[in-house]
Amino acid sequence: MIYNILIGGAAGQGMETLATILEKLLKRKGFKIFTLQDYMSRVRGGHNFFQVRFGDEEIDSHFNELDGIIALNKETIELHISELKDTGFIIADEVIEYEDERLYNLALKTLAKTIGNQKVFGSIAIGAVLKLFNLDLSFVEDLLKETFEVEVAVQNFAAFEAGFKEISPKYDIKAKEKDQSILINGNDAIALGALAAGCKFYSAYPMTPSTTIMNYLASKIEEAEIVVEQAEDEIAAINMAIGASYAGVRAMTGTSGGGYALMVEAVGLSGMLEVPLVIAEIQRPGPTTGFPTRTEQADLKFVISGTPGEVPKMVIALKDPEDCFYQTMRAFNLADKYQIPVILLGDQFLADSLRTVKPFDFNRIKIERYLSEKEYGGDKVYNRYEVTESGISPRITPGRIPGKTVLVDSDEHDETGHITESASVRIVMNDKRLRKMEFLKRDLLEPEFIGEEDVDILLVGWGSLYSPIKEAVKLLNAEGKEKYGALVFGDIWPLPDKLIKEKALKAKRLINVEQNATGQLAQLIRENTGIQMDESYLRYDGRPIASEDILKKFKEVR
Repeated sequence: MIYNILIGGAAGQGMETLATILEKLLKRKGFKIFTLQDYMSRVRGGHNFFQVRFGDEEIDSHFNELDGIIALNKETIELHISELKDTGFIIADEVIEYEDERLYNLALKTLAKTIGNQKVFGSIAIGAVLKLFNLDLSFVEDLLKETFEVEVAVQNFAAFEAGFKEISPKYDIKAKEKDQSILINGNDAIALGALAAGCKFYSAYPMTPSTTIMNYLASKIEEAEIVVEQAEDEIAAINMAIGASYAGVRAMTGTSGGGYALMVEAVGLSGMLEVPLVIAEIQRPGPTTGFPTRTEQADLKFVISGTPGEVPKMVIALKDPEDCFYQTMRAFNLADKYQIPVILLGDQFLADSLRTVKPFDFNRIKIERYLSEKEYGGDKVYNRYEVTESGISPRITPGRIPGKTVLVDSDEHDETGHITESASVRIVMNDKRLRKMEFLKRDLLEPEFIGEEDVDILLVGWGSLYSPIKEAVKLLNAEGKEKYGALVFGDIWPLPDKLIKEKALKAKRLINVEQNATGQLAQLIRENTGIQMDESYLRYDGRPIASEDILKKFKEVR
């Protein structure tokens, strides 16, 4: 069984703390978890909510239909009552007046006053939820001691006990045997992947929803011996990272669409200097500042083409936290191998959604620097931009080998790195750089295929839609009316086209599912393969597509 609880209220009412405690308690009791975070761009007020979906089986996505609502204000009930099951429940304070037989009006704030801390009224509600699901209070006290100072932990535990006594069991759910799974979101997984890859310099300007990558890395400065620099703007951030990479360390920067717009000249600089660089571009709706705290997939074509001139680069769309970890490590290796910028394309949904995943396998970590320093001792001449068949020139760390100068220039240059105005040299050097793209195609990963092999309807998506599409395909195939499958792209530029060509020939209908208004992946596929989608399911209101949304959409069009 899987259950779905929403915690809602205004910013400043402590929802994030409540959701975090509930998630950790459920995780410690062995449940699988998927948490969706929806918040407005303000410090106080507005309507924010968390959806905590949990159960005794793997959970791939969030879901709209609710089993319960913890309402910290009346607005939460009014906004979400339509999503609540007939068998569901609402927990709210006794002063909140709303006519519904599913409502439990508890004396949350009155009880909190008797405990001596008005802020613990939310913990009373969580205690009541645990009782509703017939879960005991084991692990609660230990978790609270880990989370709060001693006095506050004692008060919160008293609040849990008070809520536990106020209500009777309604459900009976048993978790599977506890495993070693971890609870993590996409941005923290990116940060961990960077650390595992040996990243030693990260510079960024804070821009939601990318900022938490920097926050996590900053919290590990001493443990990981990494330099984290909050730059004055995105232009400075990317140029600092390029400088650090030129000096020989693995470097990274992160931003969202508006910040990437400021970075585009320096993305070209990375390509022209042939200095490896990893960039996390965590999308939010635009144009300009758009919806700062919402989600979208509208930067795909922008990051592919958004630099002056023709620059070799790679774009990887991240699918889930596990993918974030391993692909970030891979991005550093590919950036070093081809001496190019590699863009990791995420979004707010992936950045902030927490879920349980298998522990990361550190045996899969392999750091490959592709340096040529052993080859250039003695009198051997070193040319930074030596013309090669692959387009990849020998790279050494500046100052590492006596007598060898690593000369780089943003103007067009010859093999030595000196500026040139020669037309013939320009052609040779431009061709050299672009040849990397042909060799890079050998390292591409085809999109992941999900579902029935002999597919009638093939969904095509990318990035964070992997999880909702995966669950939707499973639910659609369970109905048994038609055979559904899906291709979800991770490596997206250069576009791997073998599997899409193969599957498109067999499917009766091709339907792209994207979080943008123009079907950017569908355009990319058509431009590179000639394959045309039959239909599109597009959403661009800033809210993430749920598996339930895809399911309903296909039921409508049958």
